[in-house]
Amino acid sequence: MGISHYIKEIGRGKDGARPLTREQATDLFGQVLDGAVTDLEVGGFCLAMRIKGETPEEMAGFLDATHARLHRLPDNGLTTVVLPSYNGARKLPVLTPLLALLLAQRGAAVLVHGTATETQRVIAPQVLEMLDIPSATEVPTLRAGDVAYVPTEVLLPGLKRLLDVRRVVGLRNPAHSLVKLMNPCAGRAFLVGSYTHPEYATSMAATWSLTGAHALLLRGTEGECVADARRTPRMEVFRDGQRTEVQAQQDGPLAKLPSLPAVDAASTAAYIRAVLDGSQAIPTPIALQVEHILQALAQHEPLSHHALSV
Repeated sequence: MGISHYIKEIGRGKDGARPLTREQATDLFGQVLDGAVTDLEVGGFCLAMRIKGETPEEMAGFLDATHARLHRLPDNGLTTVVLPSYNGARKLPVLTPLLALLLAQRGAAVLVHGTATETQRVIAPQVLEMLDIPSATEVPTLRAGDVAYVPTEVLLPGLKRLLDVRRVVGLRNPAHSLVKLMNPCAGRAFLVGSYTHPEYATSMAATWSLTGAHALLLRGTEGECVADARRTPRMEVFRDGQRTEVQAQQDGPLAKLPSLPAVDAASTAAYIRAVLDGSQAIPTPIALQVEHILQALAQHEPLSHHALSV
């Protein structure tokens, strides 16, 4: 069938482009994920959406197409915490693995999913490998206290192909926002999403409100979904799409900077081990993030441990 008729609608420039309905967006994105369109059409779609921007209805449609095709994790009877990790570390260590392991230490089942979208950054799977958590080659079943890293291509090869378009055209496309919003679980899930720019906070919140998500949203560390260890960000919890602020942003100067490791994978892994065994303090913003996630999970199911003191 092709998607040229959709590109004609969304490709008229910032002011002339027409938004797609949720159903149209589902059909378009499904064809892209299935590899049913030409590379030229994929490039046209990516550039048109980059100029126009996605509406919440369009992003909901993209999610519908993605969820219909994902190799989802089996229902484990728990609420699995989902941590997307696609940005990696540039100036600060990538502490998404620390967040995952702190949650697992408290009894949560945790899925980290991602792929490298930047060539010069240290990424979560490099750190997790040094912590004896290899990348999964198939979709796992998670138990309480488990952490798994599942590459995007294991969940949906077509989505990985779309993410890789950035390496060719040099620009992000809707897939880079979608992976921070999607639910890869067949059972209950609690999504942890992050943004780097305020406009993405607005669009992510609007999409989750439309799709009725259970999630936590915060400004993460260089695009990762873990709180910046140096200053507590604002955090909002979504339940059935309804948002509530659970943590105010920290204002004012820092009294003391936390001790953080070098950006490389080995130093980051050693630091995480030290935090997990108690010889290094948990950075307060990350400790607070853990508590807010656990409190949200407790509304779905009881956990076996009580809240951390922070």
